[in-house]
Amino acid sequence: MTIRFDDRVVIITGAGGGLGRAHALAFAARGAKVVVNDLGSSAIGTGASHSPAQLVVDEIIAHGGEAVANHDSVSDGEKIVQAALDNFGRVDVLVNNAGILRDKSFAKMSDEDWDLVYRVHVEGAYKCSKAVWDIMRNQQYGRIIMTASAAGIYGNFGQANYAMAKLGLHGFAQTLALEGRSRNILVNTIAPVAGSRMTETIFTPELVARLKPEYVSPLLVWLASEENREHSGELYEVGAGFIARLRWERSRGQTFDTTHGFDADDVAAACDRIGDFTNPTHPASTQDSFQQIFANLGDAG
Repeated sequence: MTIRFDDRVVIITGAGGGLGRAHALAFAARGAKVVVNDLGSSAIGTGASHSPAQLVVDEIIAHGGEAVANHDSVSDGEKIVQAALDNFGRVDVLVNNAGILRDKSFAKMSDEDWDLVYRVHVEGAYKCSKAVWDIMRNQQYGRIIMTASAAGIYGNFGQANYAMAKLGLHGFAQTLALEGRSRNILVNTIAPVAGSRMTETIFTPELVARLKPEYVSPLLVWLASEENREHSGELYEVGAGFIARLRWERSRGQTFDTTHGFDADDVAAACDRIGDFTNPTHPASTQDSFQQIFANLGDAG
């Protein structure tokens, strides 16, 4: 194994099963000291149990690795990070993996359904990332991975809350990537597809069995490694042995005359051109995004 994590400390939230467990085992196999965090709640965020996290820790130790269990909620991110410091003295990698589902159509969704998904996915990732941020800045090294979803990228019926949270995490990651670059903190997002208790309600048992979480971990381990020195602020779809990077694509659009003005009828007449993706552009930053917009103001002046 050329990619190693000897003397590195990795925190993985929601690591008591599924993807989190696979990530924990993968990091430990490469020498990392792992904090296995899991509240032990159900897939819809109810209840708690110490068993899932401890079972993963026992598995790592049985294979000669080092790990400790942590059972705090991700809303108490500072406690999870303190567990890493108390046991191993540092933090190098944070994998924000914890998540729940509260699937309902928007018409039937309650405030509780919305708020709980937000708290686990978004607030939890914020709390954990905030707790490690100054540590990583001061040591001038860190890797953070956010876990998004195809539901956030493309939308999915009955998952307005989940989709909101998952795409929000990528926006969060992109900004942290910009702010962390000068201190060697790289931040990326994965949108995985894997068999787990969260996907067993939408996939057949046969497909869930074939979509092994172990097929996702190699990308995550690479992005979180010291060998990755460049890739940050990126979004990847991954699952079943397939890995692809996503980027924004924009049509050439239509420029309107701001000197003499334009109205809704002009927009309607140009609708096909506005939506024509022949020879698209690929803005990669807010500066790229604004360039053509501001150029039109220059033409008007």
